[in-house]
Amino acid sequence: MTSKSARLDRFLSARTGIKRGDVRLLLARGRVRVDGAVARDINQLVGPFNRIDLDGAPVQDRTPVYLMLHKPTGVVSATRDRRHPTVLDLVDPDNRDGLHIAGRLDFNSSGLLLLTNDGAWSRRLSDPRWQIPKRYLVTLERPLTAAAVAAFAEGFYFPYEKLTTRPAGLRILGDHTAEVTLVEGRYHQIKRMFGRLRNRVLALHRVAVGTILLDPALEAGQHRQLTAEEVEQTPGSPRAAPHL
Repeated sequence: MTSKSARLDRFLSARTGIKRGDVRLLLARGRVRVDGAVARDINQLVGPFNRIDLDGAPVQDRTPVYLMLHKPTGVVSATRDRRHPTVLDLVDPDNRDGLHIAGRLDFNSSGLLLLTNDGAWSRRLSDPRWQIPKRYLVTLERPLTAAAVAAFAEGFYFPYEKLTTRPAGLRILGDHTAEVTLVEGRYHQIKRMFGRLRNRVLALHRVAVGTILLDPALEAGQHRQLTAEEVEQTPGSPRAAPHL
């Protein structure tokens, strides 16, 4: 999940085992290229997705990957598990390298899950300063009332964590169905919030993370690459302004 920049001479020394003084000679002789251009400055910063070549051979050649997955129930939001299938098991083997999960879903929950090899992007997605909304469709055991809407808007105090949840949106869609919008992700938060109202969650399905909507063409277990527009317009993107 590493995505920090490093000074070019330090990066090459760490990656190749060549002493830093010798790396500087390689740079001075024009034997190193970054993204196709000859690199001579030892202070040049390089990131995880810069193409770096030494004498024409790649030292680093990684492409950023951003995937949307329709997670089914009964699959673990993890990269490995001894007992259950994981979301990575649903991804083509050729695309799994370096992937991690940007925002988990519970074992019995379904819907939109994001996977990436870009650690900086996933950290921005989870940064509380951005208050990125996540939308869920919820099926409940008992009928909903207007009092539930007010309770979600006010927030719930969780004594174990000694905190009050941020205001959440609750839109009643039917007697037993609702749409919930959160800007945080506490442990089993939606189930616990409805539990305080003595109403058991029967099904939980995430439909959106920020501006990214679950593609209705994806069947459970299927995935696709995010479009450039989806990546760039997500609040986690450097091009988007944070919600402070």
